[in-house]
Amino acid sequence: MSDPATAGRRAEAVDDASIAARTDSYFNRTKAIVARFGDCRVTYAVFLRRPVISAPRLAVDWLRRVAETRGTAFDIELMHEEGAWVGAGDPILYLSGRFVQLVDLETIVLQKLGAACVAAHNAYQMCCELPGVPFLAMEARHCAGAEMQEMMAYAASVGSAAARREGAKGFIGNANDATAHWFGPGKGRGTMPHALIGYAGSTVRAAEMFHETFPDADLTVLTDYFGREVTDGLEVCRRFPDLAAAGRLALRLDTHGGRFLEGLDPAESYAVLERHAPQAVRRYRSESELRHLVGTGVSAAAIWRMREVLDEAGFPKVRIVASSGFGVRKCGVMAEAKAPIDVVGTGSFIPDAWYETYATADIVEYDGQQRVKVGREFLLRRNGGRWRGAGS
Repeated sequence: MSDPATAGRRAEAVDDASIAARTDSYFNRTKAIVARFGDCRVTYAVFLRRPVISAPRLAVDWLRRVAETRGTAFDIELMHEEGAWVGAGDPILYLSGRFVQLVDLETIVLQKLGAACVAAHNAYQMCCELPGVPFLAMEARHCAGAEMQEMMAYAASVGSAAARREGAKGFIGNANDATAHWFGPGKGRGTMPHALIGYAGSTVRAAEMFHETFPDADLTVLTDYFGREVTDGLEVCRRFPDLAAAGRLALRLDTHGGRFLEGLDPAESYAVLERHAPQAVRRYRSESELRHLVGTGVSAAAIWRMREVLDEAGFPKVRIVASSGFGVRKCGVMAEAKAPIDVVGTGSFIPDAWYETYATADIVEYDGQQRVKVGREFLLRRNGGRWRGAGS
């Protein structure tokens, strides 16, 4: 039986009518003009204007399905293999074929390439900042539909694989079944949302309900619902001492940015870091970096304080899962503070500056003659100057 995710991608419309409806109208009109005045063979250079990690698979797979549907062939020269670093303006791939068959595909190809490459780069950077910490992808709720959800999970897996080659643990899975295949066999991971705690009426009761329903599963419990991360966290540990001793219990810190972890304030947050990572607070910091260190929400001080409390209470094997705003910058701050995080849950590898995701394509050859608009000469292929990969 075929992989359901692969089947879902294959079900994506590749017929001419669907493509025409989604592409920019001037491409459709160019297609009609070229069909009237004579076709030619063209080569596109496809690139981004910023450094990225190459994540071309979704775009390339789609192109191959379109070519098969249209009964034609496209030559796809991948200049940077999946997971490779790509410099700004450096073509990720060259795409060749008949102009009339390619011209209406540009819009959709760029959609499938740009955001994936930037998200992969963000995921790579995050994993490299915290190489000893595994990550869980929790991007689905921040995505604009199933296609973006698939793209972002794929991107996280590509960035993660690149980071693992440099010694990082990377992403170990994600939070839903539909895209879990990008991280290997298995299903989505996760224990409980805040809604279950609200339903149960207490943090401990929610943990009991989960454990009674899924007795063989490890238990990760949110502790911020009632603003008693420390109190409720310790109560859960005492309720499940066997799980705690076996390392099968984790507390998830997800304190929102409007309040401090229970027992902390600015002064006490500084004091916590002075005990564990004084070097992290003695350098000049931007406002955002200071907040990640000693501010509200899931700060480095909050994580260190929770670790202190657990160890002092005799629960050294209870793990800490940290979530809430873990992007590249926050991961870097946590690394410098040596925050004792066991797992990071994040969707913040999704690009926040969306203009950076804009991929671009320019035709650089018409019937073998090099020609490109002024200012884009750097895209032209030079004999022996670029590696030419296998075509499709």
